[in-house]
Parts: sequence; structure tokens; C-alpha cells
Amino acid sequence: MPFAYYSRAATTQFWSEHWGGHSVEELLRVAQTSPLTSLLEQHLPRQGSILEAGCGLGQYVLLLRKRGYQAVGVDWSAEAVAEGCRAGAPLAVMDLRRLGVPDGLLAAYVSLGVVEHDPEGPQVILTEAARVLTRGGTVLVSVPYWNGLRRLAGPLLAWRNRRVRAAGGHFYQFAFTRAELGALLEAHGFSVRGFHAYDPARILRGALLRLSDRGREEMSLPAPGEGPPRWGASRALRALLYSGPGLRFFGHMLLAVGIRR
Repeated sequence: MPFAYYSRAATTQFWSEHWGGHSVEELLRVAQTSPLTSLLEQHLPRQGSILEAGCGLGQYVLLLRKRGYQAVGVDWSAEAVAEGCRAGAPLAVMDLRRLGVPDGLLAAYVSLGVVEHDPEGPQVILTEAARVLTRGGTVLVSVPYWNGLRRLAGPLLAWRNRRVRAAGGHFYQFAFTRAELGALLEAHGFSVRGFHAYDPARILRGALLRLSDRGREEMSLPAPGEGPPRWGASRALRALLYSGPGLRFFGHMLLAVGIRR
């Protein structure tokens, strides 16, 4: 079973407030240099329509279109969609569980850190993803990764979540192992082609922020999605975080690549 986190429910109001704290320009600058962007471009088809489901302000839609992809986006936050549209992104308000998209229209479906927030699980969203993809179409889905560090801290995380839930906290998201995410995709009509862990600095950065701003600056760890640590960090730390074992142990997110059967 995926691990469930509790805090504040990820409602439309939550996401409108979350995206309201950012700008399209800021997020677009991050996306331009993010290792995640390189991962996406390794797998996205050059021909055919691409949907980013849960696009937020649409920074990836804008970036992919600038790079020649036929990308559009949908999100359930009307405020986020309106802001992205003002920046020139072709976005629409939709519920990912009931997309207003014809069967088999899309060449690729991208969802980055979205499906884990449904308290019923991602099954309905993935069913819709399979419906709107053409046979042979590409699915790229990322979720919080139940990595090595989180496995070690599992009892502590479970204790914390019980306390939060008892104090009135609501379901926020699931975290998945590779096996759990792969099984979900296979069960919904996809053949899994691979996994990529990413954003290994997120966990360490969060810990350093809790300790002190000074500690974060000394380590020079990047903001989420910003890319590898800058040269202010030791080369040893950089090599550790972005090695295969480092990503499996520290990777904050897990990207799965699949093909619609």
C-alpha cells in the first residue's frame, strides 16, 4: 500500500493559494534548467498533441511549445489557469477524472506530482489517461517517491501522520515505491518502460531550512526543481546526490514512463 501523508487537504482552494504564491516567469526560469525537463524531452514524441494534466500555471506547456512540441494543459484551479492563459499558455479548467477530451486523441499525457493527491487513489485519473491516449501513446507520470531515506524513517513518519490526523489533519498525498507505481500503470493499460528518480536535494534542503538559513546557504542546495547543487556544494555531495544509488535513496519524486497498449 502507498504511504499516506496528512496535513491540509489538496483542494482547489489549496492549489489556487499555492500557485498564487508563484509567477509564471519564475517557474518558467526554473523549468528551463531543471533536470526534469531533460527527462521529459527524452521521452516525449515530436509529433502529435501532448496534454499536461494538472499543469498549474502552465510553465511546462509554455516551455515545451517554445521547443516545438504541440503541448496544451488543464488544471482544476481556475485562478492558476487564468494566470497561465494571460502568459500565453493554451490552458483549460478540467477535472482530471473527467477530461473533456475525445478518446485516443493524444500522443502523450504528462502529469507531474498530481495523481497522488486523490484520497481515493490515482485509479480513476489513470483510467482517463488511458482513454485519451492513442495506442502506442506515451504516459509520463511522477509521484512522491518512497525512497530509501523515507523507508528508514517510515516508523517516525507513520507516528507523525497519526498525530496530525488525530489533531484534525486531512489526507494530503500518497508516496509510492517503484513497484507500486509500476503495478498501477500496468493495471490501467500501460506497459512500463522505465523509472527516473529526481529532485534529490529537496529532502536535504528542507532539513537545512528547518535548521537554519545559514546552513542552507553554506551547502548551496537548490530550490525544488532548480537542478543539481551549485559549485558552492562539495563535488562529493553533488556526485552522491545525482548518482544512481543517491537518487534511489534521496530522490524526492519518481517519474514513470509508459506506453499505452
